[in-house]
Amino acid sequence: MKDWYGKVRQFLSEVIVELKRTTWPSRKEVQGTTLVVIVTIFVFAVFLFAVDYVLSQGVNWIFAAFR
Repeated sequence: MKDWYGKVRQFLSEVIVELKRTTWPSRKEVQGTTLVVIVTIFVFAVFLFAVDYVLSQGVNWIFAAFR
């Protein structure tokens, strides 16, 4: 049981050391990348809507042709 406690303690101390080495992005960088993600999601949403609409119209046209 003591061995488990020692391993956990060593792990947590290594985590603290690694977090001290981490370079965190600035607020401006976070805002910029967030904006890029939001714009990208919007572009993909519009693209997928257009593809879905065109394909559904094509399927409806095919079904209407065989009535």
